[in-house]
Amino acid sequence: AILAVGAIKKKPAVLETEHGDVIAIRHMMFLSHSYDHRVVDGALGGMFVRRVADYLEQFDINREF
Repeated sequence: AILAVGAIKKKPAVLETEHGDVIAIRHMMFLSHSYDHRVVDGALGGMFVRRVADYLEQFDINREF
């Protein structure tokens, strides 16, 4: 499989808050992947990319190792 990671750029996004929806600037990037469908099922490939995205979204730069 090949995982492609795009550049991180600031983009407008709709955020749901307790006071309603707001448009805010967020750091975003694109993840895409390619694989041999004879070996990997599309659902499994999608779960992999979702898991990678979840890890990146929850990353804490202030975390001590």
